[in-house]
Amino acid sequence: MNRPTREELAAAVGRTVADVIAPNLNVLFCGINPSLYSAAVGHHFARPGNRFWKVICAAGFTPRLLSPHEEQALLACGCGITNFVERATAQAAEIKNDEFEAGAARLLAKALQYRPKIIAVLGLEAYRRAFHRPHAECGRQIERLGEALLWALPNPSGLNAHYQYHALVELFSELRRFSQST
Repeated sequence: MNRPTREELAAAVGRTVADVIAPNLNVLFCGINPSLYSAAVGHHFARPGNRFWKVICAAGFTPRLLSPHEEQALLACGCGITNFVERATAQAAEIKNDEFEAGAARLLAKALQYRPKIIAVLGLEAYRRAFHRPHAECGRQIERLGEALLWALPNPSGLNAHYQYHALVELFSELRRFSQST
C-alpha cells in the first residue's frame, strides 16, 4: 500500500470509509471517525503509527497481525469496524457534539440491524460526548444499544499518549476475555 501524497490527503477531507460489518458479530469496534490517511487509502486505522491492528492481535482478537487492507478478514474473527462520525477529518477535535450525538443514533440503528453482542467504542472522550456520560471510565458500561453491551476503550491512535501499548493490550484483552465468556 503506497503512502498517500499531500494532495491525496487534502482531497480526503470529508470522505468516508465503508463499515466492516455483518450480522451477529461478537464485537463491533466503533472508532471516532476516519483519519485523512484512512480515507485516502480506503481502510480503517490505516495511518502508520495507529496501534489498532497490533493491539487487537496481541489481545487475541485475530490469529495474526492483519494489515488495514485485510480488514475484511476481521469478520471471520467475529469482529467488525464502524465509526461515530463518517466524515474524515485531520483531527478528531474538529468533530462537534451534535455529530457525536447523531453518530450515537446511527450506532443504535446498526446495533438493531446487525445485533452485535458488544459494541466497543474506541475513544473514551468520544464515548462520554456521544452518550452524555462525562465521568465514564474504560470497560463495560451500564447502557446498552439495543441488545448490545457497550464497552469503552481508549483510542488506539499513536497520537494518544495517555495510553501506552501494553496498557492498551491489557484493556483490549479484558474485552476479548469478556466477549468469549458471554
